[in-house]
Formats: sequence, C-alpha cells, structure tokens
Amino acid sequence: MRDAWAIVKRAVKEADVVLEVVDARDPMATRSRELEKMAVEGGKKLVIVINKADLVPREVLEEWKEVLSREYPTIYISARERLGTRFLWRMIKRVTEKRPVVVAVVGLPNVGKSTILNVLRGRHSVSTSPVPGWTKRATVARAATWLKVIDTPGVVPRSEEEELAVRGALRPESLEDPVPAALKLIEVLKRKEPDFLKKCYGVEESDPLRALEELASRRNLLKKGGEPNVEEAARVVIRDWQSDRLVVCFSPEDYGFEPRRNLTKEAARGVSEGNNSTASSAAREGSPPLS
Repeated sequence: MRDAWAIVKRAVKEADVVLEVVDARDPMATRSRELEKMAVEGGKKLVIVINKADLVPREVLEEWKEVLSREYPTIYISARERLGTRFLWRMIKRVTEKRPVVVAVVGLPNVGKSTILNVLRGRHSVSTSPVPGWTKRATVARAATWLKVIDTPGVVPRSEEEELAVRGALRPESLEDPVPAALKLIEVLKRKEPDFLKKCYGVEESDPLRALEELASRRNLLKKGGEPNVEEAARVVIRDWQSDRLVVCFSPEDYGFEPRRNLTKEAARGVSEGNNSTASSAAREGSPPLS
C-alpha cells in the first residue's frame, strides 16, 4: 500500500482539482482525512463526490451534502447508473477557472473511482471491479479538450483489519481469519438496522456469531462432518457489503451532526409523497436530479 500512497501523492501534486470519492451508504466512514490534508496542503481544490447515490434515499443524500459542504464543495451522483453526472462537470468548472484543468480522482478502494473516470470520458474505457484494490496504478485519460483526469489506486488507511473491512478497504480473501471482521461489520450494521440479517439473508439469529453459523447452514457452506463453515459465511457478509449487495445507510445524525432540515427537505422536495427512494426531479444547483 506504500506504492499506492506514492502514486496518489504524485497524482494530487499534478492535479488542479482533487475529487475525493466516498460511499453514499456511509460517507463519513469512507472519507480519508489523510487524503484531504494532502490536497489542502498542496493548495488543490478539493471536492467530495458522494457516489452510489442510487442506493440511498434522496433526503439522506441532501443531509450529507449539506453537512459535508460545510468543509468542502460536495456533490452526490450515481456513476454506475449515470445519474446526476452532468453536475459533476459543472462542479469542476465551478471550483477552478484554470484551463486546461487536471483532475485527480482519489479515495478508498471500492468507492467507484474508475467508474467516475468512465463517466467523465463518456465511454467505458477503464476496467472496473467490485474487488477492492483493482486499480493498481494511475490511469490518465483525456476527458475533454480542457479536462484531463487521473484515476488512482484505492488507498488503505492505517487501521485495524476489522475496521478496514467495515470501511470496504480490505478484501475478505486477504484476511487469515475473516470472522472478527465480519462480527464487527454485523455489529455496526445492526446498530443502524437491527433486522438487516433477516431482511438480507433470512437469518433469524440475533447473535452475530450464531448468525454466521445459520447463514453457513442456509448456504450449505459446510466443513467435513457437516459443521458450518463460519469463515466462509464471514467472507460472504464482507463481500456483500463491499459489492453493494448489502444496503444499510447511515445518516449525519449517526455521527452526531445536525443537518439544517429546512434546506435538505426543500432540496429533496422532488421526492414523491411516501417514496423513500432517490428522486427524479431537479433540485437546487449542485444537487443532481437522479434521473
């Protein structure tokens, strides 16, 4: 990972604008203060891009946008679904008048950096994968006559294995024992959505370890003698979280922030009455219509 940090550091140095990509399900956990410090100390314009917005209710996205915008310009998009991406172009033009402009796309593994590069280029030009750490080197692409984009490898923050797995920054296959990381992930997700195991896997057990045993039995993940393969069940849960099959969304309140409700509700007014999905109508400038 020292090589990845070195590549990112060079890309940030060459860039005029740095796009830090975070996961809409948990933007705060997928931020990198080290990356942000690197960009700011280098005199670069920093923009937080909340990606995977198709997974999160519109009002929650607006709350995160309002809270994170207190520090840096923030926008939310779904690069995978090509939703709201024209606002990304507008944001880049807004934060700098320099032409031509070089943009570095940075962030943790598996937040969708390569997909954003493909969106900016307008065609599927860079391979992407749900496996964290797929991008091994910097990729430079000419997105427009005035815009060059540098895609970078995902950087792994300095933390414990369990915490890295929760943040989607460590492949389950790389863990000698994935069970502690999966238990940590289950505990974190259960605090937000107590019944997510039942909803996602049909698992009735509330105890995390017993839940893994039940999941292994349900999936026929068995060792010799019919014993549940808890390790493989743990990898399933971690893998599902990292590949977006598990959708549990955290809000600013979960981190002690209080968004200004009048602003976020007004911006999210395009959501139909009673509809808890992302919206399809335009909001104020900088809040992309997800349509």
